Amino acid sequence: MRAVAEKLRLSEIAPGLVQSEIRAMTVACDLAGGVNLAQGVCDTEVPAPVAARAVEAIAQGLNIYTRMDGIQSLRQAIADKLARHNGMQADPDAEILVTSGATAGFLAACMALFDPGDEVILFEPFYGYHLNTLRALRVNAVSISLAGPHWTMDLDALRSAITPRTRGIVVNSPSNPCGKVFSRAELEAIAQLALENDLFIVTDEIYEYFVFDGTRHISLATLPGMAERTISISGLSKTFSITGWRVGYLVADRRWLGAISYFHDLVYVCAPSPFQHGAAAGLIELPDSFYSSLSVEYQAKRDMLCGALADAGLTPSTPQGAYYVLADVTKLPGATSREKARTLLRNTGVAGVAGTAFFAGGRGESLIRFCFAKRDEDLQRACELLRGL
Repeated sequence: MRAVAEKLRLSEIAPGLVQSEIRAMTVACDLAGGVNLAQGVCDTEVPAPVAARAVEAIAQGLNIYTRMDGIQSLRQAIADKLARHNGMQADPDAEILVTSGATAGFLAACMALFDPGDEVILFEPFYGYHLNTLRALRVNAVSISLAGPHWTMDLDALRSAITPRTRGIVVNSPSNPCGKVFSRAELEAIAQLALENDLFIVTDEIYEYFVFDGTRHISLATLPGMAERTISISGLSKTFSITGWRVGYLVADRRWLGAISYFHDLVYVCAPSPFQHGAAAGLIELPDSFYSSLSVEYQAKRDMLCGALADAGLTPSTPQGAYYVLADVTKLPGATSREKARTLLRNTGVAGVAGTAFFAGGRGESLIRFCFAKRDEDLQRACELLRGL
């Protein structure tokens, strides 16, 4: 009996993977009735053509599984968008996969390309789901710190981190949580190291349209020699404010896409069918001015929140892109950033995320991340509450 009982246990990796601090703060905020600047839910309005087509698709009975790589109209719309906005050429029938959100694309790519014991480099501060996906697959994540407050890259540190076990580098630009947008020079340096060491690059470009102060987003796959080794991941969740719809996409050389598609099918089967139709309508019908207006709208939101944080004595690191701000919360009571985040929620009703959720080795204790992808009235309320400090 004892031998049987000892087999009833969690896997070796499970105890180390707990609910993300982002989700935990969302729960705490709901209980407190506060303003949630913790999770990037993006609760702004869905563009009319996107919502209308999804409803129409449901009414038309388009509610069953799609083919493994997604509906044809969406794959073609993504290919057209990539050519128009990113300068990328991708075959919609062999190099594009519609995924159940960008997170699913990242998981499927890692399952297809990396083995347990391989090393993959992340830039810190990192998105926790990138780290924990690698850990869940028993891939060793190696962190390279970006130097705040401007989050500059140390090329020598990156070069030194590459070992014979290194298989890939993850580039999240614009970045969650710090808002860094990698420059062309930085991307070229990363690309050169990838070529010299025969590495994959996995990009997360989900915030590509959220760039500020004239900053330009560059897709790394467009650099010379990089299309064949870059897995480019993005999606419509943030762009169309449909985070709950789970519609993302992945672009890869046809040599890799088949295996990535298989693993996505194995775990997710497909992205929700009617939502794929809605996303396709958005890509097809919305003018280019819609995308440029996102930068203007969210830069104003950024400035609103950064101003309030500065007034409250929580010095912000002003982001170049995405829709998050890391702020110095040293002045708040609490021994850890987790305690400081809960103190802030208790005293103001505003929820942020402890900085340690985005750093390794106990770093980030003086930081909290705030999200400004909120309706203006909710963001204004949060700013007023923060100024109450």
